[in-house]
Amino acid sequence: MTIEWRYTVEQDLGILSVSGFLGPDAVRRFEGAVGWVVGRGTGPVVVDLSGLGSWSAEGQLAIVEAARRLADAGRGLELAAIPADGSLVPCGDGPPIPVHADLAGALAAHRTRHGETPEGRNEWRTTGWSSGDDAGG
Repeated sequence: MTIEWRYTVEQDLGILSVSGFLGPDAVRRFEGAVGWVVGRGTGPVVVDLSGLGSWSAEGQLAIVEAARRLADAGRGLELAAIPADGSLVPCGDGPPIPVHADLAGALAAHRTRHGETPEGRNEWRTTGWSSGDDAGG
């Protein structure tokens, strides 16, 4: 069993979404994804694990190593939606890895730290524009 991944850039924030099972068989693929991320973009990276079924100790160590690789490139790593069946067990000698309950929380924390406008506040529209909520502009 392995993983699938997708990398997206939103302004100065990278989002690496991972799905599947991050176990021993998937570590090399994850390392390749991190290499892709290191070679592209700047700024911090949120690893969105909301599509991840679970991870092994080897998968968790791969996350810690990814944080080191990104730190060496001058970039931070944060996690969103870690699997419910475990928590990240960092080695203690690596860079700090902030953990957020979900991707929305990670994005909100990033925007707050960088003084950016909260999500949705940078949208203007006519009152008749249907967006699924009651707010108009």
